[in-house]
Amino acid sequence: MNERIVAKRPAGTGTTGARRGVPAARPDSEAPIPPTTEADQKAPHVRPGDRIFRGLATGSGIFIVVLIGAIGLFLLLQAIPSLALDQVNFLTSREWSTGDVTNLRFGILDLLLVTVVSSALALLIAMPIALGIALFLTQYAPRRLARPFAYVVDLLSAVPSIIFGLWGLFVLGPVLTPFAEWLMDALGWIPLFAKGNVSIELGGTIFTAGIVLAVMILPIITAVSREVFDRTPVTHIEGAIALGATKWEVVRTTVLPFGKAGYVSASMLGLGRALGETIALMIILSGTNEAFGWSLFDGGATFASKIALAAPEFNDPKSAGAYIAAGLVLFVLTFVVNAIARSIVAGHKEYE
Repeated sequence: MNERIVAKRPAGTGTTGARRGVPAARPDSEAPIPPTTEADQKAPHVRPGDRIFRGLATGSGIFIVVLIGAIGLFLLLQAIPSLALDQVNFLTSREWSTGDVTNLRFGILDLLLVTVVSSALALLIAMPIALGIALFLTQYAPRRLARPFAYVVDLLSAVPSIIFGLWGLFVLGPVLTPFAEWLMDALGWIPLFAKGNVSIELGGTIFTAGIVLAVMILPIITAVSREVFDRTPVTHIEGAIALGATKWEVVRTTVLPFGKAGYVSASMLGLGRALGETIALMIILSGTNEAFGWSLFDGGATFASKIALAAPEFNDPKSAGAYIAAGLVLFVLTFVVNAIARSIVAGHKEYE
């Protein structure tokens, strides 16, 4: 029987020509790449353009923060001397008399009430309308109709506030007179709908001002809400449809829960806009100097309209300081409202 003799190959020999643990020689074209150090991995190369842009962006953010702080500090420093001379309680008094600088008597309670009531009425009217418009444009309207209709709504923000004021006083006010009379007759036992301190035929009431403010803040709430609702994940909508949900059920179970925080934030931004409105309310509410009597058919003045109407008195630092103090309260109020809106959005990562 023939035996097949197999010669054993000596260790370390062969075509590879490499010993165990010793790397084989490589051609020059395949020279090993030197390993990167930990310092090289932690400090990647940054292009000069990126460094410049980052510096500009950081500087812009710091500049805005410093600017806001400087405005607040200026208002505070200018208001302190007049506050020290105030003969009444600044926060609880409704009296406002700054003509005699030796006897300054000014309080912001009446201004605060008129500002808050007119802005709250505007928000109460604008929020449901803006919600309906935003849902219609994002969920129901055809694309060829949604875009031009959105442009029309956004164009409301381009109308000057003085035009809104004139329209509210001379057009909207007389039109609302029959409805206002009906409200006073039917619900006059409620203080909000009682007879006011101005003639409703003139149209210069908080009721008219609130409706005008609602039209003015409508584009802000609608635009932000529309963008939030439009970012609802398609998978959520398709999943609801696959389960047999109707269009309204899709909106109720997916779109509204996803965009609720953004809608509330948009409303807060609109409220901040309403609190600071000046010219339109100055035109509408300047018919009386009587104190606010908790009726929507009263006249009065907001922080912004009061300051605008008193511009001729700013030649005296002490008298001007009283209005600057009122402006400081308005500054803090709008800052808090916008901070709340930002905090609502910051709590939802899907909006970032």
